Amino acid sequence: MSNSITIANKEWQWGKRTFIMGILNVTPDSFSDGGRYANIETAVSHALQMVAEGADIIDIGGESTRPGTTIALPASEEINRIIPVIERLSKLSNIPISVDTYKAKTAELAVKAGAHMINDVWGLKKDPRMAEIVASCNVPVCLMHNRSNTDYENLMKEILLDLEKSIELALQAGIHEDRIILDPGIGFGKTWEQNLEVMGKLEMFKTLGYPILLGASRKSFIGKTLGLEVQDRLEGTLAVTSIGIMKGADIVRVHDVLQNARVATMTDRIVR
Repeated sequence: MSNSITIANKEWQWGKRTFIMGILNVTPDSFSDGGRYANIETAVSHALQMVAEGADIIDIGGESTRPGTTIALPASEEINRIIPVIERLSKLSNIPISVDTYKAKTAELAVKAGAHMINDVWGLKKDPRMAEIVASCNVPVCLMHNRSNTDYENLMKEILLDLEKSIELALQAGIHEDRIILDPGIGFGKTWEQNLEVMGKLEMFKTLGYPILLGASRKSFIGKTLGLEVQDRLEGTLAVTSIGIMKGADIVRVHDVLQNARVATMTDRIVR
């Protein structure tokens, strides 16, 4: 693994501390905060609040990928949702901006509008042009593990193999090794029990040689474990954040930035 990555002219040194990615969903239907930040003013205001609370990067998403979503959002609508927010936020703050998309056209226009990183929930496998576009834009990319089913014979072995295929797509397209981040895909293509197993074996992903992003904030495996609705999953999320850091996570993608940043600082002080 490279010792660092440069995002928006800022160098992040891996292993020294955990980085906080704040979630900004500019969607009407996301599982946790759908509709709350669906216009430019509220979206940018919330992004700036997360920056003040300790976010190192803001991840902007224009399409809900909540469980049960079956109809893909047209790229044109996704672009209409996120591009104005990227343009406004990039003028008001120098915070690095990530874009949560698996569509090449959206990724290309987002980078032109001021985004600095692509976060692909399908690990470059959904859109055949995505790897090429990310390479040409010369930005970092997060490759998340995902499947359309939960049928595994050997859960961890197959997830690692799936991620290796995403890495191969990236490298073949010309994406530099030091621009790649991996996400085990908590909540995607996995049952409740499988998500718990992945969390318990998170350190195995370090064997692939890339920094790890953990995106587990408020997800259903926390709700099912604790018997809680999405708005009551903060404590469960904080537990997952701390355990994730102890098991090797380099970035945590979260809704509640202030609380998770505090937990990350305390956990870092102990384990790093």
